Amino acid sequence: MPSVMRGYLYAVLAHVGFVVLWQIAVTVGRVPSYIMPGPIETFMALGEPSYNWLKHLWVTAAEIFGGYAIAVVVGVALAVLFVWIPVLNAALMPLLITLNMVPKVAMAPLFIIWFSYGIFPNMLIAFTICFFPIVLTTYRGLVEVEPDLLNLVKSLKGNRWQIFSKIQLPGSLPFLFSGMKVAAVLAVAGAVVGEFIASDSGLGYFLLVQQNALNTSAMMMALLLITGLGVLLYGAVAALEYVFVTRKGIAP
Repeated sequence: MPSVMRGYLYAVLAHVGFVVLWQIAVTVGRVPSYIMPGPIETFMALGEPSYNWLKHLWVTAAEIFGGYAIAVVVGVALAVLFVWIPVLNAALMPLLITLNMVPKVAMAPLFIIWFSYGIFPNMLIAFTICFFPIVLTTYRGLVEVEPDLLNLVKSLKGNRWQIFSKIQLPGSLPFLFSGMKVAAVLAVAGAVVGEFIASDSGLGYFLLVQQNALNTSAMMMALLLITGLGVLLYGAVAALEYVFVTRKGIAP
């Protein structure tokens, strides 16, 4: 069996083993279901139609993927502009670092005041958390070019676009994907925290509602769905990294 397939098999077995151990622990330990439901009871919560799983799942997914996509587009574009226009980099990079020190979660109440309730403010929180890792890692990747290679292309009369598309952009991809993977984890936290603060739908809002009823099986199911969204986003980024970096043998 190829080593890659063995790696996937080990990962699947680890996940299945975790679920089995979870069920054994709550059964043998006779843990009350309102404290820790087993996986069977947790998955049975999916069959309750009054929970509107699809509605809450769609809202949280829109906030996570929407905020993340905007952060990638804006972050990469700004990093490219910083490389092309050094004056812009000198003026705005220190400002961005200062703004990065602002606790993004603490800005959520302001977003609620400015943009009211709904998907957009939570999407904006996810964007602010994801933006900085992407712009900083992409910028570093674009400037981490071997000087000899850069001088060689310049000596051959290569223009700015050729230098960017043939050298800087391919060389920056490992850095870009590293930032995107970090941001994928942060996007989930940003969207859910936004729903905790002010929302009327989404899996984070659903968690708070079920907490008041001590409905731990529904809360655990909501957590699993949130985790699934994060794994889906991270897996998509990892797949793109495999296609554009690993298969092409690009090294940072």
